[in-house]
Amino acid sequence: MISVLNLTKQFDRQTVVDNATVYFEKGEITSIIGPNGAGKSTLLSMACRLLNKDKGEVWIDGKELVEWDTKALAKKLSVLRQSNSLSMRFTVRELVSFGRFPYSKGGLTAEDVQIVDRSLAYLKIDDIQDKFLDQLSGGQRQLAFIAMVIAQDTDYIFLDEPLNNLDIRHSLQIMKTIKRLAHELGKAVIIVIHDINFASCYSDSIVALKKGQVVVSGKVDEVIDSIILSEIYETPFNVIEHDGKKMCLYYA
Repeated sequence: MISVLNLTKQFDRQTVVDNATVYFEKGEITSIIGPNGAGKSTLLSMACRLLNKDKGEVWIDGKELVEWDTKALAKKLSVLRQSNSLSMRFTVRELVSFGRFPYSKGGLTAEDVQIVDRSLAYLKIDDIQDKFLDQLSGGQRQLAFIAMVIAQDTDYIFLDEPLNNLDIRHSLQIMKTIKRLAHELGKAVIIVIHDINFASCYSDSIVALKKGQVVVSGKVDEVIDSIILSEIYETPFNVIEHDGKKMCLYYA
C-alpha cells in the first residue's frame, strides 16, 4: 500500500496541495478527480517523487519515499506523465522495450523479450510493433506508452490523464486494460482523470480534490453523489444508476 500523509505543496506562495492524505491499495484502481487547478497532477507527482513535497510523508510498502533507492523505486513504481514527447524516432517495440531498462540496463535478456512481447499482446498492439511512433494515431501512441509502463512490471502504476485527446474506443480500451492490470495482476493503478463517468464505472476508489484539499475519498458509492459532486465542480449534477453503475448527468 502507498500511504500519502499530509502532503503540501506551494508555488509562489500559493498552496496547490493542502495537507492531503490518501491511500492507494494494491489490486485497486484509484481515480483522482476534481476541477482544473485542484492539484491532482501535483499530488500525483509528489507521491511518485517527480516533484519534491514541501511537507508530509509518502510511505510505499512501509518505507518512506525519500529512503527508496532510485533503481529499486523504478522496479516498484512506474509513471506515465501527462505529456510524452520524444526527440528521437522509435518504433513501438523499441519504446515498449524501454520499460525493461530498470532490469536490463539496455541489454535485453530472453526474459525481457518475453515480457515485451506479452505487454504488446496485452494491449493488442503487437500488429503495429514495427511502426514508428510518428506513424500512429494519438490513441495508438498512448497505447504504446501504456504498454511500456506495463513492461516495467511494477506493483504501483501512476497515470496522469492517460485519456487526454483520445476517442471513445481507445479510451474504453485503455480503461478496460487498467481494470485488468488491477484486478487480474493485483497492481495498484492510480489515475488522474477528468471524465467522471469513466472514473465511476472503472474505479474501485475515488479521491476528489478541490482547491488543493481532499474533499472526499472512498469507494465509488461514497464519492459519486450528486450533492458532493455539485459542490466540488460548482455545477448541478444528477446521478443515476444503470446496470449497477452510477452515471453522472451534468448537461443542463
